[in-house]
Amino acid sequence: MELFILRHGEAGQRSLSSDKIRPLTSSGKTEIFEIAKALKTIGLKFDLVVTSPLKRAYDTAMIVSEVFNIDKVQVWNELAPEGKRTDVYQKISQLREEYSVLIVGHQPLLGEMVNDIIHKSKSSPCNFFLKKGGIVRIRLLRKSNIPKGELKWLLTPRILRNINKKSAK
Repeated sequence: MELFILRHGEAGQRSLSSDKIRPLTSSGKTEIFEIAKALKTIGLKFDLVVTSPLKRAYDTAMIVSEVFNIDKVQVWNELAPEGKRTDVYQKISQLREEYSVLIVGHQPLLGEMVNDIIHKSKSSPCNFFLKKGGIVRIRLLRKSNIPKGELKWLLTPRILRNINKKSAK
């Protein structure tokens, strides 16, 4: 299984209202659209897109799905900021081995997931931080309570914007 883990785009300012409905900013929407086009340019394909239920992540997933012509996006409540990684891993373990899955969510949950999956030793974990609009590709080697895999690459938003600029020339 190929896992692609994408952090949502730039969101509006936090306010006293619910964080769950905080949308992407205009520039966040544009950036995610450009990132999605770059991902398509490099030849990625997704069999499944799953997202946190929070608006900024959901909107990010919908923009990517639109660029890739994917009809259905699954909402996993387990990907919300208060979600538990073990619950996400349980859902991943139920997916087909041959799938290429895009997961859209939030820090620190996404960084903790990447750390769990690619790091062999629990005694000295790394602090993995994914920028807004950044994406990681992991080849999952073993599905279990804590899946194990290898990091194939990490692309920052800047790298993805540069891919898009070069493909436009």
